Amino acid sequence: MSTATTEARALDPGTSPARYARGWHCLGLAEDFRDGKPHRVSAFEKKLVVWSDSQGSLNALDGYCRHMGGDLTQGEVKGDNIACPFHDWRWGGDGRCKEIPYARRVPMRARTQRFETAERNGQLFIWHDPEGSAADHDLLPPELPDVLTDKYTPWSWHTKEINGSHCRELIDNVADMAHFYYVHFAFPTSFRNIFEGHTATQYMSSKGRPDMGTGGYGDENSTLTSVATYFGPAYMINWLEVDYKGFVTEVILINCHLPTSPNSFTLQYGISVKKPEGLDEKTVNCIAERYTESFGTGFLQDVAIWENKAPVQNPLLCEEDGPVYQLRRWYEQFYVDEADVKPEMVDRFEFEVDTTKANEYWQAEVAENLRKRASGVEPSPDVEPVETPPVPELVEGSTSSTSGSS
Repeated sequence: MSTATTEARALDPGTSPARYARGWHCLGLAEDFRDGKPHRVSAFEKKLVVWSDSQGSLNALDGYCRHMGGDLTQGEVKGDNIACPFHDWRWGGDGRCKEIPYARRVPMRARTQRFETAERNGQLFIWHDPEGSAADHDLLPPELPDVLTDKYTPWSWHTKEINGSHCRELIDNVADMAHFYYVHFAFPTSFRNIFEGHTATQYMSSKGRPDMGTGGYGDENSTLTSVATYFGPAYMINWLEVDYKGFVTEVILINCHLPTSPNSFTLQYGISVKKPEGLDEKTVNCIAERYTESFGTGFLQDVAIWENKAPVQNPLLCEEDGPVYQLRRWYEQFYVDEADVKPEMVDRFEFEVDTTKANEYWQAEVAENLRKRASGVEPSPDVEPVETPPVPELVEGSTSSTSGSS
């Protein structure tokens, strides 16, 4: 008998990349940095200082003064500059030292590392490239024209520190159809991916599992349509539409991350809900709050997996698992020099998972769970469902969803 079929397959944990991804990385809501104070941001195994100048422009520098290593995040904003608390050296947003109050002149070599900044949809981005290239503004995510207007609720923004996992674990979910049933309690009825250039998109339709209660996806009367696109290595926009008995709610979910070490990252997500016509402000805010809770639950379900799983460089896949290797090949383009980006990393790739067999089994399993429950025998799920608090009857079902790509 061939050893290929008798030997146990070994897990290859691989090694984390020796560099951080090239591209735009979101730091959070721009207005949170416009309070006249220096802000500390951890990213790329560095401490960054972020502040707003007198014109409202946001700047980001390496967090340590090049004079004698003072912590600029503990300093003070003076005019347009950030002043070091150690000796009051004052640094401008261009990375140059602008003034040393006790000195006749500023040394010609008084420059520090600067990160180019940009704003999109009320969020602050910085450009990172190990090669030191100028920021490519054509690679910024698209503008969302109606967000930040009275047509949508304000961003509800949240942050979670993830330890013990490389951020690729998050990216893998783009191609992972089956985890939506087991982790997020949904029936993925259709699932398709398109990878091209610097974007990777997941198209999914799903409905809730009736055996898992009314929280999260667990409402059989709700259907979810999701289009989730990564624009570069670390920022995803998820356009969501939930139909509950004809009541349609549109949501925009931002899912982004900032690497802090080879095995940790800061996960951030933001939600903005399109205000349904004819509803008062209180009801609209209730819808937005319910979505925030639901998506937060979805991310925490993923976190519980990431923090306990092993990294796997050689995943053993079946036909219904989706194009995980192709997705990782797309993702690799951000971890090599631009000159080394290969056509197979950026060429258009499409794949649709046949969900027929999976849903046949899942439907039967859920039916059996419901039968046991009706007979007084409670099923024991692998993951406990998370109940969400009740909301007004009008919107109770319209918010029963979680992230389309988490």
